[in-house]
Amino acid sequence: MKFEEIKKLSISYLFANYSREEVCFEKGRGEFLYDLDGNEYLDLVAGIAVNILGHCHPAITKTVKEQVDKLVHVSNLYYIKEQAQLAQALATIMPEPLSRSLFVNSGAEANEAALKLAVKKTKRRRVVAVNNSFHGRTIGALSATGQQKYHDGFEPLLSNVFDFINYGDIEALKEMVTSETAAVILEPIQGEGGIVVPSAEFMRTARDVCTDRGALLIIDEVQTGLGRTGKMFAFEHFDIVPDIVTLAKGLGGGFPIGAIVSSDDVASAFQPGSHGSTFGGNPFVCRVATKVIEIIKSEGLDSRAREIGEAWISRMKSLCNSKPFDVRGKGLMIGIEMGEEAKQFQKFCFKDRILVNVCAGKVIRIVPALIISESSISRFDQTLLSYINSRS
Repeated sequence: MKFEEIKKLSISYLFANYSREEVCFEKGRGEFLYDLDGNEYLDLVAGIAVNILGHCHPAITKTVKEQVDKLVHVSNLYYIKEQAQLAQALATIMPEPLSRSLFVNSGAEANEAALKLAVKKTKRRRVVAVNNSFHGRTIGALSATGQQKYHDGFEPLLSNVFDFINYGDIEALKEMVTSETAAVILEPIQGEGGIVVPSAEFMRTARDVCTDRGALLIIDEVQTGLGRTGKMFAFEHFDIVPDIVTLAKGLGGGFPIGAIVSSDDVASAFQPGSHGSTFGGNPFVCRVATKVIEIIKSEGLDSRAREIGEAWISRMKSLCNSKPFDVRGKGLMIGIEMGEEAKQFQKFCFKDRILVNVCAGKVIRIVPALIISESSISRFDQTLLSYINSRS
């Protein structure tokens, strides 16, 4: 099928809720995608931090084929071996006392479940969230999202539940968390908000305030987790341990899964019937996710992301020295704040067959597969330099 036919079908039969680039991909390998004509694109978006091992990783492909031939779905009415094995694998990479998992199908679902768990455990109703955040598009997760553009047309949402402060505002955090607060929900690095890294003091204060006032600290690792930022989980950069961690995106290596992980004590608030998901934790995706964790651990991809990311960020800062661009991030979660030039640069990259995307309207987001090669990094650097020179 030709591209124009695919585009016509999409326009005719799909909801128009996505803005799409003029391309359709039919194959992927490693950090590369290939369009209908076989043209190769360097993928620095990775499905928005999803394809953490690249496209069609041989070990993942092998695991998929084996599991499809064995068992894809069975209800949570029964014990599921692959689900138990994934929960064990997550417990081995989480700090104590985070050892209990519940599986869903997406990041938004994970955050919804985490909010429910916090309310049920604490028997409180209010949640502190932050401006410029993003936690998903379902009603509860959207209510926790501190960006008006995502709220437009859907308000009032759960406005009587959430109290917002500015990300990084320590004094406001101390003031807002009260005896009525069930939880504080934070991204350890804001993704959709523009790759914003908070201070260690802010994150540690969040931990201390929650502990002191009996609230739970929920850390949304949907975009940052599984080695993306140079540590297995981004909260580790701040030497804190949350009460609840939410995961998705990279956990499935390209397949849909979400999870919440908590301690025995917090998890005990959920009893049979408290929460559930028809497809959550099915044998197929759990087997794949367990393999993803195994590969990240065995190949040291979290350490690799840290080493490569530090060097890459340093190099990009040097390349951008003549422009008022701000390069920031951790590991292989990198943002280049370009202001009004961000969308121009995205188009410039696209012409060079390099895929990046714009978040917060002004920041180039780079979240490639953790297996990205040095030659691919150099290819992007050359495109960045060419763009800067063309604007000099």
